[in-house]
This record gives sequence, C-alpha cells and structure tokens, in this order.
Amino acid sequence: MSCTLGNSYIIKAGDTLFIIAQQQLGDGNRWREILKPDGTPFTDADTSNLQVGQEICIPNGSVTPPPPPPTGNGNGFASIVSRQTFEAIFPNRNGFYSYDGLVTATQKYPSFCNEGSDEQCRREAAAFLANVAQETGFLQYIDELNTAVWGNYCDPTTYPCVQGKTYHGRGPIQLSWNYNYATCGAALGIDLLNNPDLVSTDSAISFMTALWFWMTSCHDAIRNSGFGMTIFIINGGIECGVNASPEGRQEAQNRINFYLDFCQRLGVSPGENLSC
Repeated sequence: MSCTLGNSYIIKAGDTLFIIAQQQLGDGNRWREILKPDGTPFTDADTSNLQVGQEICIPNGSVTPPPPPPTGNGNGFASIVSRQTFEAIFPNRNGFYSYDGLVTATQKYPSFCNEGSDEQCRREAAAFLANVAQETGFLQYIDELNTAVWGNYCDPTTYPCVQGKTYHGRGPIQLSWNYNYATCGAALGIDLLNNPDLVSTDSAISFMTALWFWMTSCHDAIRNSGFGMTIFIINGGIECGVNASPEGRQEAQNRINFYLDFCQRLGVSPGENLSC
C-alpha cells in the first residue's frame, strides 16, 4: 500500500468515487477529496476509468455521520406514489414486486422521499422508480438474466463466499457481489451472505436491498446534484462519459425518458442536470 496521505482503499467491482465517498466520508459529493497514491486529485475524466484492484487514498479523520432525521411531511413514498399510480407505471410487472412490499421496505428508511421540500421528495420517488424500471425491465426481472455469469460474483478478500450460493444480480437494483450482500445484510439485520436467495424470494427484503443502495448513494445525489448523478452512480462506467458505448448511452437515455415520464405523473418538474 502506497498511500502517504490518508488510508488505502482498493477499488472493487461496481465502485464509483461517489459511492466510495458516500460510504467512507459520509457524503458522496466529497469524492474530489479522494486522492491517487501520488497525492494528485481525480479529474472528471478519471471517474469513468476506475479499474478493479486500483488503489486510491481516503482522507484521514473521515467519520460517517448519522443520517439526519426526516424533514418532509412525515408520510414519505406512500403519500407520493399511490397503489394506483404504482400499478399504472408497472402494469406488466412480475407479481413478486408488490406495492405492499415496497411500502414495507420504505419503513426501514424513513428519510426516503421524506427529506427536503415536497418537490425534492417527488423527484426522488420518480428517480428511484426510473432507475428500477431500467434495471428490471419495468419490474419484470428478479434475477440477472445471464445465468452463465452467476458464479462470477465472488471476491473472498473480505467476505467468504458460501458454497452452493451465488451472488448474482437480484432485486430492483440488482444487488450483486458477496461483499455487497454481506454489507447490505448487516445494515438490514439479515444474513444475506448465507441466504442471498432472500433477495429473490421476499418482496420486502428485495426492495430493502434496493433502498439500502439508494440511501447510501443516490438519496443525496438526486436532491443536490440532479438525476444525472444517479445514473452515474448506478452504472456510470458503462452509460456515462466519453467511453460509453452507443448501447450504454441509450440505456442512460432510457433512464432519463422514464424519469421525465414519472415526474409528469407525480406532478413535479424534473429539475436540472438530467444527463451524466
């Protein structure tokens, strides 16, 4: 390890500087404080070229603060998105993805769609649903479609992979990798490392995993930086920047189109910074 300023961190699959800053520094918008081992900062162009196994340096003295209390109207997601609206947005969804399961999951995260102005809360609901729609084919898919790679999501560096279990993408935002199952499970109080199938068999738990990811990364981004940052966080390496493929750019545009539609349904303007 060669960090002289701060603590060493090794990039894992799915990491972005925003996510790392959110988890390590308590605020994804502090990603510019993260340095290369030689002490130089990352540029905007660098953010699209992170490599698994790459070393970065996290500033010393970083303590993740406790989440702030909700500042919205106290009702959150269910007061913004009714059952009727949810079912209209996802008319062909898999029955596994129930409105009741989602509302139950939101009770685990009371600040979801319940922090800031009513406009911010409605945008967050639209942004979450837009990204979920892209990740799951409008809530049709529970498990990652490419079964050939299901066994590839194991990195035993920090958490052992349980024999006979796979850590492929599952759920509304496709939770993947053993270390994410372990970390998410610890946050939820559920042993997902040993029981990853719960994400594809229990609707509320499945939505909880999506909200765990969202609340540790996208929750602040949609309120402070705009919808485009949520795309960057979720799949920026493929869909954003100069290195994005035509297919990746189309996927990003899909997310934007869904977001615009859902904002209209929820009676809110989409705000600025829609693309990544």
